[in-house]
Amino acid sequence: MSTNHGRIINFGAGPSALPQPVLEEAAKGLLNFENTGIGIAEISHRSKEFTAFVGSLESLIRKQLNVPPTHEILFTQGGGSNQFSAVVLNMLARWRLLHPDVGQEEAVMDYVVTGSWSAKAMQEAQRLGGGQINVVADSRQHSQTGKSFDNIPPHDAFKFSKDPALIYYCENETVDGVEFSHEESSPTSFPYQLLDNATSDTLLPLVADYSSSFMCRPIPRLADHAVVYAGAQKNIGPAGLTVLIVRKDCLVDVDAAAKLGASPVPIMLSWKTLADSKSLYNTPSVLSMYITGLVLQRIDEQGGLLWYEELNRRKAGKVYGAVREGQEKGVFRRKVREGSESWMNVVFEVVGEGAEKRFLDGAEKRGMKGLKGHRSVGGIRVSLYNAITEEQTDALVKYMGDFVAEETKPKAE
Repeated sequence: MSTNHGRIINFGAGPSALPQPVLEEAAKGLLNFENTGIGIAEISHRSKEFTAFVGSLESLIRKQLNVPPTHEILFTQGGGSNQFSAVVLNMLARWRLLHPDVGQEEAVMDYVVTGSWSAKAMQEAQRLGGGQINVVADSRQHSQTGKSFDNIPPHDAFKFSKDPALIYYCENETVDGVEFSHEESSPTSFPYQLLDNATSDTLLPLVADYSSSFMCRPIPRLADHAVVYAGAQKNIGPAGLTVLIVRKDCLVDVDAAAKLGASPVPIMLSWKTLADSKSLYNTPSVLSMYITGLVLQRIDEQGGLLWYEELNRRKAGKVYGAVREGQEKGVFRRKVREGSESWMNVVFEVVGEGAEKRFLDGAEKRGMKGLKGHRSVGGIRVSLYNAITEEQTDALVKYMGDFVAEETKPKAE
């Protein structure tokens, strides 16, 4: 029978909470994986038992996200930050093979900048070089201060290049709490309709970083993406694993591209290397893959992504409702414009001298941790990943209401 094990509610942004039943099952696997008599952290990554597990892990992702056969599912290390580099190098190699007679300086990389992570991705592209950078849209230009990542820009602000080597966006900005709407009719959805005339390439070079929203709900127009990638350490597993969904035409021969003038690609950043080796070119993050597999099995058993989509919609709605009530009473202040808010990372400020510390201290006394905002922006950040239950969300919402009541209580003379 499951016990609490002295655990608290972890609202941290990542590494983040994992379902307790998964951790209990993983503890068994640490001692004896698949009845091999060998623990998962000890077993050969080339054993038949582990290779079969990798196959089942891929199948679970393909089933739950409805990944088409045009795309490969790959597993690697290095997190989303490693893919900032891999995306540039692989997509420029693809562009070079498609345009062997055009100067490399004519390659254009489109970046949609809506927060800290997409800004870092763009900066890495600038650092690596190999082409021009086009900022499709920058949400800072649409904020009141001209400096804040607090919105998704309007569709008419997006200026895509005619034939880019890649088009990058970050679906959910973990630090800033900004996310594209999944309602296609929303003015804050990703403007796929503008891409129809953006490229002569019939296969869009569209790249999406889904690190902090992967598997929280279905991915809109997944088949239209060249690449979707995500670090596991938010919704589906521990740190150490990165999942890639790569369209097959992007699994290019990077050495052939280098002979034509593209930048050489380190062997472990080549997506084709991963695909050809079935993600086992070197020793992968065995334990991370195992726990991720257990999480995905649990998602499947609980009803899949449509079930989680509705759960996550309710959780986010409750917390934003509490923020709104606190703002009306002058205790909380929202940081993201309405319509651009993240389901996964709710950010707000606590108003008043010493109020933020009082809020965090009070939450910790109630067994809630991980609520302090990112060091670069401060404030409060509530991360509502899949493992956070509705009951735990309700406990936070109640505390937020109690805190507001205490802060607005008439002070004794």
